[in-house]
Amino acid sequence: MTATLVERAALRFTPAGLPALDLVLRHESQVTQDGQPRKVSLDIKARAIGAEITQRLAGLDLGSEHGFSGFLGSQRNGRGIVFHVTELD
Repeated sequence: MTATLVERAALRFTPAGLPALDLVLRHESQVTQDGQPRKVSLDIKARAIGAEITQRLAGLDLGSEHGFSGFLGSQRNGRGIVFHVTELD
């Protein structure tokens, strides 16, 4: 997913001692739906866990656009989703 980094919390550590970063990513694009152009825009909560990926994300400027890869999971409270970032372009 191509997105802009709009928020980044302070580095924290999981109970297992792994570094973790909570982020907010903004994706904007245009798609065709039923033959009509449609603008898609969303902010999504994201999380990265692990030394390599958190170090790379910590070095990014807020407002910069990048390609993010990962998977979707539920938030701890079961309400909503979070995008787990596993790779960065």
